[in-house]
Amino acid sequence: MSDSIYRVTEVIGTSTTSWEDAAKNAVETAAKTLRDLRVGEIVKLDVTIEDGRVTHYRTRVNISFKYEAE
Repeated sequence: MSDSIYRVTEVIGTSTTSWEDAAKNAVETAAKTLRDLRVGEIVKLDVTIEDGRVTHYRTRVNISFKYEAE
């Protein structure tokens, strides 16, 4: 097994339904342009509020992916 190097990038997903859906949206969207995703770490949850009601759930996710060897 060779040594590996990983990068961590932060993405924010949104959903009108839940924080879980927001996290899923973040990871699935990132997976369209990043390969070999390894770990997602939820670092922050928040909501947007309009007229006293929650309108969107936002999940901030740190995602790690492996650098490819040349």
